[in-house]
Amino acid sequence: MTSQRLFDLILERRSYLCVGLDTDPALIPKHLLGEPDPIFAFNKAIIEATRDTCVAYKPNLAFYESQGAAGWESLRKTVELIRLSEHFIIADAKRGDIGNTAQQYARAFFDVLGVDAVTIAPYMGADSVTPFLGHPDKWAVLLVLTSNPGSADFQMLECEGELLHERVLRLAQTWPGAERLMYVIGATHPERFARVRALVPEAFFLVPGVGAQGGDLGALSRAGMNKQCGLLVNSSRGILYASSGTDFADAAGRAARELQAQMDVLLRECLGR
Repeated sequence: MTSQRLFDLILERRSYLCVGLDTDPALIPKHLLGEPDPIFAFNKAIIEATRDTCVAYKPNLAFYESQGAAGWESLRKTVELIRLSEHFIIADAKRGDIGNTAQQYARAFFDVLGVDAVTIAPYMGADSVTPFLGHPDKWAVLLVLTSNPGSADFQMLECEGELLHERVLRLAQTWPGAERLMYVIGATHPERFARVRALVPEAFFLVPGVGAQGGDLGALSRAGMNKQCGLLVNSSRGILYASSGTDFADAAGRAARELQAQMDVLLRECLGR
């Protein structure tokens, strides 16, 4: 999917919502546990309830890998289902190795699983990212300024006159294929959004931390939106677990529609369209 097509979907659906599929077997409603594949049954209901109000889905690989082969099958079926309607699919895998290993990870996610993007930790430098940029129309999403409290341990350190996350942003733009980089910028850092946007004016940001972590959708949208919106705002727990009962899918749909309605207003305010 190109950035232009992603922007077209944002305008069509009046939304820049990404639904995080962090499907925890311990939190799946009990009435689904008798299904042959409870994880997929839960995901299917969530996707059917939210697909008209979001432009992206982000399965978190840990919740599938922890279930062994059965979890990978749940993931495969989930990606296949999402593919039936047009959405950007991000494998939240947080890979970060180099060389042949990185090439095999890229092949696994892009050629075998068939997602559009993979989250990557860039700590090992260009060697850990460029293998993912050799796949046409696929994206690497760099962990740059994350939403967790521990992000300050390293990402906010000063490094020769700039903060470490700023250096990552600056250097990443010099790598071959950098036009297919996105960046994770946590909603819990609203004071940094204008600065980060100035450093990478054209890129898309994947923004976690809205909802359960308290990020302000309006503030980050006004500071971080560019002429193509440039934002994919993720919500996981606030949508997936809006209810633990048999009405969980209806509750998820309502939570997604509430965010979509706010995004519609912000698109008109920030882009005038």
